[in-house]
Amino acid sequence: MFKSVQVKIILIIMILAILMFFGYGIFTIQKMRYIGMEEKVINENILVFSIITSAFIVISVVVIWFTSRIITKPIYKLIKSAEKIAEGEELKTSPHFENSKRNTEIDGLIQAFDTMTASLNENLNKVTRQKKQIETILQHMTDGIIACDLEGNIIHINSAAIKLLEIPKGKSNFNEIFQSVDIDINLEKIIYLENWTTSEKKVNINDKYLKIFFASFKDELDRPAGAIVLIQDITEHVRLDNMRKEFIADVSHELKTPLTSIIGYGETLANTEYDPELQEKFLKVINTEAIRMTKLVNDLLILSKYDNEQVKWEKVEFNLGDLVKSCLENLQIEADKKHQKVECFVTANVPTICADKDGLERVILNILSNSIKYTEENGIIKIYVGFVYNDAYIKIIDNGIGIPEEDLNRIFERFYRVDKARTRKMGGTGLGLSIAKEILDKNNGRIDIKSQVGKGTEVVITIPTILKNEA
Repeated sequence: MFKSVQVKIILIIMILAILMFFGYGIFTIQKMRYIGMEEKVINENILVFSIITSAFIVISVVVIWFTSRIITKPIYKLIKSAEKIAEGEELKTSPHFENSKRNTEIDGLIQAFDTMTASLNENLNKVTRQKKQIETILQHMTDGIIACDLEGNIIHINSAAIKLLEIPKGKSNFNEIFQSVDIDINLEKIIYLENWTTSEKKVNINDKYLKIFFASFKDELDRPAGAIVLIQDITEHVRLDNMRKEFIADVSHELKTPLTSIIGYGETLANTEYDPELQEKFLKVINTEAIRMTKLVNDLLILSKYDNEQVKWEKVEFNLGDLVKSCLENLQIEADKKHQKVECFVTANVPTICADKDGLERVILNILSNSIKYTEENGIIKIYVGFVYNDAYIKIIDNGIGIPEEDLNRIFERFYRVDKARTRKMGGTGLGLSIAKEILDKNNGRIDIKSQVGKGTEVVITIPTILKNEA
């Protein structure tokens, strides 16, 4: 009851008032005796004074009890509850208030305060959960995120941003971070000039192409509060865009070259007097270039159909050894022209495979024709057809001119040729291996190439013997 500071103050005031009252009473009685008043009157005054003093003491006790019970104690509980909230503790409603049947305004305030406290704690927990969820999402994003305040101090930075920008350790300021990667950016312009035209930058950092967006964010009063940076890795997009540009340039060049020859020889024939020998020569050139252009257009159409999923794959069961021998017979004349020795070895127990026969035949013809084309006269080409685990394989080995090591990773790119001048002279379009890889991919197959310049090339085609029934 007497724990509250307010109650102690009231108690002290009451005691001082009683002491003063007693002092005043004693002083009055002594004065009455001094002036010679009758003892009977004095005793009557003492009795009245005693009654008044007792009544005053009783009233004081009642006031103290009322103050403590009705006013001071609830206020004290409110203060304690507020202190617990400030310390982040979770409050529980007191049984006293739960079971109380009093309907005073203070009791209602306490109940409302406890309800508000419980609701506040629930909202704080919800905000904390949402904050952790957002932090987890940002931390596992593939795009980099950096947030800073008005002074450039970093508020948040995820691991993707550190990795993409290769930020050195100890850099915790906006200007320090972007100066370390040689990006010239002004934080004040980002924050205070919303329509600043250079809020997006594209940079190249150690073979990585990055697109960086800068934007400001505001507080609850719609005032500038800082800046946020989004970093995207566009290396693959840039690579594909460059490939697209190269593809268009190569197609234009490959079509332009035969067309120029056809037009040139045609105009020459039209403006030249009749000469059977010259006419035959020019017509052969025109026919060769027309065939080359037709082949190029056909290859482009085939690739387009593969890209757009317009090819209908017809998978059938067939013997791989028989298919390889058939392809070799078709190209034997070309090999004989160069006096090349071509040997084919087929393992007797190669299982029947299920694949698109026409597509696989195109792949084998392309690889064999390349071996014949890029192997010198009197060269040797060996073909092995076998079976390992669940895969049938075709291995074609030649002792031709070979492929440089730095070009092996790019030979499946469209229009990529190791020796463009020589390939074009031999009638190649640069699309054969691209088409071969597309066909094998659709048939769950694989192609691997090993080569050394001046020593030859080894190509291994692998096809599963049991394939899923795919469209």
